[in-house]
Amino acid sequence: MATTTTPTPTIKQEPKSERYIMTIMNLVVLGLSAALISWISYDTFKRIDFLSNHAYMTFQYWVCMVFILDFFLGLYYADKKWSYFKRRFWFLLLSIPVLNIVNYLNITLSPDMLYFARFIPLARGALALAIVVGYVSSNAVSSLFASYITIMLFIAYFCSLIFYQREAGVNPDVNSYWTALWWTMMNLSTVGCAISPVTVAGKIVAVILPISGMIIFPLFTVYLTDYVTRSFKKNGSTSTDNTAS
Repeated sequence: MATTTTPTPTIKQEPKSERYIMTIMNLVVLGLSAALISWISYDTFKRIDFLSNHAYMTFQYWVCMVFILDFFLGLYYADKKWSYFKRRFWFLLLSIPVLNIVNYLNITLSPDMLYFARFIPLARGALALAIVVGYVSSNAVSSLFASYITIMLFIAYFCSLIFYQREAGVNPDVNSYWTALWWTMMNLSTVGCAISPVTVAGKIVAVILPISGMIIFPLFTVYLTDYVTRSFKKNGSTSTDNTAS
């Protein structure tokens, strides 16, 4: 009697060239994001007007172009292009060089809106770093936890820069960056702080931080519960093996 064998499904292997290209692009995106963070931090502490800084505006423009190239390269190599487009559409929107468009078209925006627009490309870099950090985690819960922690740290730092840049010299309670950082951490943890913002940007940040904290901090509970559950299961299986032996 003839026996039939079920063919083993073949798993499509990702070409090495494709992996190398996307790995290089991810590293470039992370490197450019770090450069933008450093440049924005320097300008903030030195109180430099970024719109009049031609070198910064040119650099940010080309950084956004690289971000857009990274998106379309990922779309080109994706097996399910429509699914990739829907999942990463926000990456494309955050890669648009808004400041350069505003400057080129001479669009009049408030100083607060302009300063917030400066952080749009950095949000793209923060998402990329969160994804990379999530990839190296051991399981789904740890991956989600690591990604959200990364995003939380970025939110805290960006908001502290915005608060310091807009409030220093206007708010008598904000006399240094460390005061702004302390205010940011207190509001992110939803504890609150005695310092009250007086500018529009400061008030917007004061709303964003507690909302972000209420979304992110419950993940600590989820992660700790998962960690304790996995530890008990591991210890239980170890005890069973020892008893059997």
